[in-house]
Amino acid sequence: MSCNPRPRWLIIAHAFNMDGRAASQTITDKLPHLINAGVEIVVLSGVSGRQDTQVEHHQLWPMGPAGFRFELRHVLRKRWGNGFLYRLWMTLASIVLLPWMLLEKLLRPVESSWSWWLSAYLKGRSLALQKPFDLIYSTGGAFAAHMAGQALKHATGTPWLAEVHDPMVVPGKIPTTAQEKMQLKIEGQICSDADIAIWFTHQALASARQRHPQLGKRGKMLLPGIDNPFKTLPPYRPGKKFVIGHFGSLSPTRHLGPIIGALEQLFDRRPQLKDMVELHVYGGPLDSVSVALLGASIVRACVHHFGRIEADPETGLSGRQQILNRMRSVDVLLLLHGEDPICSEYIPSKLYEYLWMGRPILAVVHKNPQMAEILRGLGHSVIGSNVDESDVSLRYIPLSNAVEQSLDKWWLSLPELDAGSSPYTTESAVGQILVWVDQLLTTHVS
Repeated sequence: MSCNPRPRWLIIAHAFNMDGRAASQTITDKLPHLINAGVEIVVLSGVSGRQDTQVEHHQLWPMGPAGFRFELRHVLRKRWGNGFLYRLWMTLASIVLLPWMLLEKLLRPVESSWSWWLSAYLKGRSLALQKPFDLIYSTGGAFAAHMAGQALKHATGTPWLAEVHDPMVVPGKIPTTAQEKMQLKIEGQICSDADIAIWFTHQALASARQRHPQLGKRGKMLLPGIDNPFKTLPPYRPGKKFVIGHFGSLSPTRHLGPIIGALEQLFDRRPQLKDMVELHVYGGPLDSVSVALLGASIVRACVHHFGRIEADPETGLSGRQQILNRMRSVDVLLLLHGEDPICSEYIPSKLYEYLWMGRPILAVVHKNPQMAEILRGLGHSVIGSNVDESDVSLRYIPLSNAVEQSLDKWWLSLPELDAGSSPYTTESAVGQILVWVDQLLTTHVS
């Protein structure tokens, strides 16, 4: 970096060092590469994650009562689990905070973490007075990080990089709720004030530029990727049953409907396969749509829901490490992209994890050409979710055929993808960020 032998960056990330959280992984995985590049790092985060020992790390409570209760819940659960002490303290805290939470909801009916921006701003301002920063880097998830980033830029004059994970505005939808209006406002502030503004897909960047033409060339697109999660790729050993694995959260617009319909069609034409196939589902609770569909389906018996995997104190493996091992062990990885318009503008982080597993991927993609291109370019199967739904008999045929083809390859022990490699790495993403920041800081100094 040309402007400073050891540049000093303030990273504002509400989610940080949180096991299994994509918003956390995106920034925490970057830190080793930034440190190796000689960057001095100071991190401001919420209190729910693990205290970092490699960098200066300040964990901050939000100012608002709803945010405080939200963070307290995670902190106490991490300490005591869901036992008596946890329930007692949360009950007492809820009683004390309830009137203030109701008042907050009346005045500011948005996500509970919004007030964290003030904590981050005050701490960042104090740190900057002690020793100035060369760059303010807000990232997330929670839009409070970007609010703090903008405020600190105005207060200190320090260049500001804003990294937007999921798009903040639904394309084609006029914001109506307080939450939607605030996110549009903050997106506008990013597009007007950030010296570098990063989105994770071409379409998300294009939409932001359309809404805010002032963004111009300060807007960038970056595929975050992940580095190889394995020192040595664990061996893949097929079992007695053909296992399809789905990893990640589900919702009424990202549900198991496509795979349920596909398996129903497959079992209808090849009934003998019903006892050979299992669908393993990892993540939070099943969504209402999936539950309803499974309740009346012949597929129900082959679905195994494992829920969220937490850290294992006996082995010392984090939840994320355990999930990665299970990804590697399944026969086919299933990726279900949502059907919301916003899904055209984001790529789920698990795609980058899937690519390292050396397992075939079956992806149902909704109007996201960039995501489809990545998968097809690496030899994986992509099924469009916008199939004519007027004829139920035709709706799931492409996915059903793709499952059948993968199953036949497995049955015949035909060679599958097993390289365990990916061109999309955190290291390359950080390299690109460093180039952009170097150009920015050189210009800023001159």
